[in-house]
Amino acid sequence: MEYAILIYRDEAETGVDWPQREADYAEYFTELGKAGVMRGGPRVESSSSASTVRVRDGQPSVTDGPFFPGAEQLSGVFVIDCSSREEATEWALRCPGASHGTIEIREVVSS
Repeated sequence: MEYAILIYRDEAETGVDWPQREADYAEYFTELGKAGVMRGGPRVESSSSASTVRVRDGQPSVTDGPFFPGAEQLSGVFVIDCSSREEATEWALRCPGASHGTIEIREVVSS
């Protein structure tokens, strides 16, 4: 079963040791690969580069910015293949984002 690990963080966070954080994520990415569970892991730009698209009553609306303005914004996604939600949760707990943000786990729907 595939699961999406959605990583949210406060983009206004200060005092971040970016080289260390990037090294932590690189190590996590490597661990996922070695375990054979990694299916994808795109990094996304900050919410300031986001566009939100809606169509209401046939009228399109495109606005700048994220759908949900708040302290934490989506900052990355990993798609992993695990035998259970518990295994996916274990991987989510090991994600560096769990120590400085919020991790959301969702089952990927197969078409």
